[in-house]
Amino acid sequence: MTTTTAGVIFIVTLGAALVAVYRPLGDYMFRVVSATAHSRVERGIYRVVGVDPATEQSWGRYARSLLAFSVLSLLFLYGLMRLQDKLWLSLGLDPVTDHVAWNTAVSFVANTNWQAYSGESTMGHLVQMAGLAVQNFVSAAVGIAVAVALVRGFARSRTEQLGNFWVDLVRITLRILLPISVLGAIALMIGGVVQNLSSGTEVSTLVGGTQTVTGGPVASQEVIKLLGTNGGGFYNANSSHPFENPTAWTNWLEMFLILVIPFSMPRLFGRMVGQNRQGYAIVAVMAVLAVASIALTNVFELTGHGTVPEAVGAAMEGKESRFGVSNSATFAAVTTLTSTGAVNSFHDSYTALGGMMPLVNMMLGEVAPGGVGAGLYGLLVLAVITVFVAGLMVGRTPEYLGKKIGAREIKLASLYFLVTPTLVLAGTAAAFATGNSSTALNVGPHGLSEVLYAFTSASNNNGSAFAGITVNTLWWDTALGLCMLLGRFLPIVLVLALAGSLARQRPVPETDGTLPTHRPLFVGMVVGVTVVLVALTFLPALALGPLAEGL
Repeated sequence: MTTTTAGVIFIVTLGAALVAVYRPLGDYMFRVVSATAHSRVERGIYRVVGVDPATEQSWGRYARSLLAFSVLSLLFLYGLMRLQDKLWLSLGLDPVTDHVAWNTAVSFVANTNWQAYSGESTMGHLVQMAGLAVQNFVSAAVGIAVAVALVRGFARSRTEQLGNFWVDLVRITLRILLPISVLGAIALMIGGVVQNLSSGTEVSTLVGGTQTVTGGPVASQEVIKLLGTNGGGFYNANSSHPFENPTAWTNWLEMFLILVIPFSMPRLFGRMVGQNRQGYAIVAVMAVLAVASIALTNVFELTGHGTVPEAVGAAMEGKESRFGVSNSATFAAVTTLTSTGAVNSFHDSYTALGGMMPLVNMMLGEVAPGGVGAGLYGLLVLAVITVFVAGLMVGRTPEYLGKKIGAREIKLASLYFLVTPTLVLAGTAAAFATGNSSTALNVGPHGLSEVLYAFTSASNNNGSAFAGITVNTLWWDTALGLCMLLGRFLPIVLVLALAGSLARQRPVPETDGTLPTHRPLFVGMVVGVTVVLVALTFLPALALGPLAEGL
């Protein structure tokens, strides 16, 4: 069987599995967020927090609750890392330095999981379990909660209420993320992923020396880093490490875990607005963009454009032989189409055009299918912009799901879209203006790509890196930390404000002039708007970086 054929079979089976779980998982998530009963454990948590689960919140209270929870999470995680040497299971490691601790705390709270450190030599087991793994759960739950609040804005009318943040957070964590993570961790352990509290095992190397290989609670963190589209690896090598991703079938399973919730979220959307066909339209947009990206990334890597790949017949530099070119390229596309950031190969070693594709995926706003929750609310904002553009074309007030898209709504949607490009381009410019771009290992177009990738990854809350750049300095940790904070929470506030504005409206009845938003025409329009907006915003930067290198 050829490499290309095996890669195609891998992708087709992955797509078939996602189709199979779309309805059952989407329907289950709908039941979770729509339920009125609370379990005994949930009621106990509400009493501890001091929350009345029967009380709903306006968008402002929802946003303040979310921000307060995130600030407390950030402070707790920062303190845990700074006090690491005094904690149980510290493995004798020193406290994490202040600027790395700040950057890491922001990273995990913002669902970015950018890592300016080597996990096995920096973090003790307790910090990994009680700090990083916990944030993998709750930061993912925050993203899903925001998406649910926005959908409630479309589904409800003449109300200020969008649900209760604390109820959404607890239910999503306990009823969705935790059960799937338990099953996924068991499957990964069966596949050979490590799960223990070992401080390390001494092994003999091929050249006759010795090396200590750190163990730890890897499987339990690995599964939620993928399921919650977080991405932070237990080891520095991330999902290319054999203790995190041992075989070809665990590689398939890890990609399935990354995609399963984001691709099922449109079903939740369709059920909540009472029109399943609207969910099919949104998932179709996701699928079109995802298939195009995965195909292009595979083509660019399999053709091996470049002097060295053409000479040796393959672009294997930076890739694991147990995965090969195609499955590595597919993983790279999947992890950047979502906000995961986990890697099973070295993106900096990709061909110029192959390395451009992860950049483009993030620049699209990670909406195909995007992060858990974040992909859905990002694509719904793009749908709002699309119906506005369509309305301008025919001279009609735009509507989406029975809600008029007026001046307030389009301003919020436009500001949402502008946040990330502003952070990416301003951050990249600042790095070059201040001389901090010199930490990149390359000069010329590839050096620009390395810096551009870092800010694109941080601002889009992805977390992957080209890795050909040193970023554990005070300037980089501070700058990227600010990009992660603003790139996560400014869009969330804007989305919640949009949800509040929509929920207050009266429903508008459909007429002959209403644009159908469940047909192929609308799907194509959303795809076009997404691609055109990215092209207009980032094309000059791409032309100076990967395109210049590739051409």
